[in-house]
Formats: sequence, structure tokens, C-alpha cells
Amino acid sequence: MQVTQTSSEGLKRDFTVVVEAADIDSKVTEKLTTVGEQVKLPGFRPGKVPMAILRQRFGGQVMGEVLEEVVNESSQKALNDNELRPAQQPKIEITKFEEGSDLEFTIEVEVMPEFTPMDFSKLKIEKLAADVEDEKVDEAVQQIAASQKNFKKVARNRKAKAGDAVLMDFVGKVDGEAFEGGSAEGHQLELGSGQFIPGFEDQLIGQKGGEEVEVNVTFPENYGAEHLAGKEAVFEVKIHEVQEAAEVEVDDEFAKKLGLDDLAALKDAVRGRIEEDYNQLSRQTLKRNMLDALADGHDFEVPPGMKQAEFDSIWKQFQEELERSGEKLEDQDQSEDELKAEYDSIAERRVRLGLLLAEVGRLNNIEVTTEEVQQAMLAQARNFPGQEQQIFQMFQQNPEMQNNLRAPIFEDKVIDFIAELADVTEKKVSFEELTADPDEAPAEKPKKKAAPKKKAAAKKDGEEAPKKKAAPKKKAAAKKKDD
Repeated sequence: MQVTQTSSEGLKRDFTVVVEAADIDSKVTEKLTTVGEQVKLPGFRPGKVPMAILRQRFGGQVMGEVLEEVVNESSQKALNDNELRPAQQPKIEITKFEEGSDLEFTIEVEVMPEFTPMDFSKLKIEKLAADVEDEKVDEAVQQIAASQKNFKKVARNRKAKAGDAVLMDFVGKVDGEAFEGGSAEGHQLELGSGQFIPGFEDQLIGQKGGEEVEVNVTFPENYGAEHLAGKEAVFEVKIHEVQEAAEVEVDDEFAKKLGLDDLAALKDAVRGRIEEDYNQLSRQTLKRNMLDALADGHDFEVPPGMKQAEFDSIWKQFQEELERSGEKLEDQDQSEDELKAEYDSIAERRVRLGLLLAEVGRLNNIEVTTEEVQQAMLAQARNFPGQEQQIFQMFQQNPEMQNNLRAPIFEDKVIDFIAELADVTEKKVSFEELTADPDEAPAEKPKKKAAPKKKAAAKKDGEEAPKKKAAPKKKAAAKKKDD
């Protein structure tokens, strides 16, 4: 095999590879011999089929297999011998081959840039943090209480209104016949809750306790029970009483109904939940500030193909969001060329930081364990109650979906590694400051037509946050979901 480097420009490398015909023929003969030992042809014993017949019957298929193997092995050897780390799958093209002649093909490859990560101990990063105020805990407890409605019978038998509940018996009939699942006794229904099919609850508004009423409704065409979908039904309803929502007393008894010892324990649990949310927000500010610092501390060439792929992804998202919102490209604050230039800069920054984090992980043997991926798969499965097993199996059978989970885990582990070495200063702020959009000036609201740009550049799992200092009108566009 003869390898000749024909071009070296930036991170691009071009090679021409020539594999001698004798080497190819030797491999073809070896494979055909193996075929001959296994194949059964009329008139010949296994292993006794003449090579000429084997070439005639199986030569074309075997030649294709050999060429594929030779190209793969030769191209990998060419890269290894030149100590190259491809940034993407090399582009290979066969330029010359006829049976009995040498094989010639070209390799076009973009290689990983060579750089040395900065001294992370010199990184100075600010981490925002906020204490959970008592009033936030009280607000959260009141929200819980508001969701735990407690209905009691009205003092006087008045007409039911939206927001009230009725205690009732009902029998549903289609074509005069009661249907399964359409009857109940002593059922409590909150009017306006949308628990029953459209139109049912509205016809109970204005009724009093002790009254009987016929409710006429039509089941939706897409109703879950096919035998009822689109059918007209009559419900014979007897209202026992009208109930009104009573204010929930937030006390020890209320806490006990929620499974806690007393009100103090409820508040502690709520405070802990809010602290978890605050800690997550705090981590996001740390990560965002760290990525900005890392971007400022590194400036190396990125593979053009990787940058183009990232730009194409961002631009596609931008166009899709424009289409969803009904806006047009000409309605934006910037021209198409200006938008593309800015997104190109964002794409380059993402790729550079992605390569940096990958290199830090490689140099420091940071890996994502099988157990960590499985935990992430379980967490995803829990988002689909009743389908946990199917979702988990879907992840197990799909390596690409597993990689989508592995990437952000790896990124977080590298971020944690760098944070341990960096000079991290915690700054206490208010809840409003902790949750403020870092790309938005105080009291400034984003323009309506900037909305598509916000979503267009949303990051994919495992990708880093784009730089926040880019173009004021488009900063929001560069935000990623884990900032």
C-alpha cells in the first residue's frame, strides 16, 4: 500500500492511497477458498470446487466485500500511520479500479485541532446563590392549599354556579339504553373543571339540590371508547346538594392530610424543594459563567465541517420557528446575511467549547458509566407513568438515544471537574436576580419578533451554551436549555 499526502491546509488533509492488484487478488482468492469449503455445488464435493468456477459464480460478490474491507483497513492505517485524529467521518472516493489492476482512492479528512487547555486554577468564576425566604415558603404552602379544594354544602339551597360542586347520581343512556360506565351514585363534580365531556357541566349550572335534570350531550368524535364516539347521549341526573369551596385551613391537620407530621414539617419539606430549585438555578449561572470564561481563554481553529453542521442545525431550527410563528425572514431585526454571520459565530463557539470539554475529559479520564446512563434512562421512563417498562426498553434498544443521554452527563462531569480547580466565588443575590435573564437589561422586555430567534438557537443535548455577548438583538437566540 502506498499513501501520498496531496494536501495539508489548516485542519484539512488529503491523501491518495494505492493498493497493489496482487494484494487485492490474494484477498479475493483467500475468501473464495473459504467459500469453496462451505458451498455445495452439483457435481462437486465441498472443498473440491475449482477456483475458476468459484470466481465465475461468486467472484463479483467477493470482490465487493474485499474492496470494502481493503478501503476501510487502508484508510484507517493511513490515518494511524500519520497520527491523525479525524474530527468527522473521512470522505473516501475510489478514483481508479479495474479487476486485475491497482486500486486507487482518495481520503479527505478534517482532523482534530491540537491545543492545550488553559490552567483552570486561573479561572475566576462567579456563582449566584439565593437563600429561600420565609415568604416564598408561605406562598408555596398557600398554593398547595389552593389546590386542595374542600367543598361543603351551601348554607341555603341556592343555584349552582361555576366553581361550585354538586353531589349527584346519574345514569347515561344512548338510544334509550344505559351504557357501561355511564352511571354513578353520590358522585361529586366540580362545575367548570372539565372532568366530564363538553356541555355536561354547563347544563348543571343554575340547578339546585333536590332537582332532577336531563343532560343532553354528544360524545366527541375522538372519544376513547369507540362505541360511544360521536354518539348523542342523555344523562338522567339527580342533584342531592350544591356545595361551595371552603377555604382550606393551613394548620397541622392540613399537613397531616398530606402525610406529614405537622405544619412545621410541611414547611420544611417545601423549603427543601425550593432549595433544590434554587441550587439548580445557581448551578446554571455557574455553568454559563464558566463557559463564557472558557471561551475567552481559548482560541483555536475548529474543523470547518463540524462548524458547518452546527450552523446548519441552528439555521434549520430558526427557519422552523419562523414557520411555526407565521413570521418571515424579512420581518427580523437583521438581514439574512447578518443573521447567518451571527449564527456562524455561535456555531463556531459551540464547536470550540465542545471540543475543549471533550479534550479535558479525555486527558483526565472522565467517563460516563453504564450505571449513570441507566439512571438517566430510568429518569426518562418515569416521565411516562404506566409506560415505564416500554420507554426503558426503547432506550436499551436504541444506542443513539443512549448517546443523547450520555452527552449531557459527560458535559456536567467535566464542568464539575473544572469547577473543582477554578476559583469559584459565591455571590448572594435575591430570587429575582437569580432568575433574571442574563441577556436582558433590567426592566427591558424582549421584542415580540425576537421570539423565533430565542428558540432557533436552542441547544441540543450535550452541546455548550453560545456566547452571551453576541449582538444585543440576538442574545436571547443563543440561549441553551441548560444555561
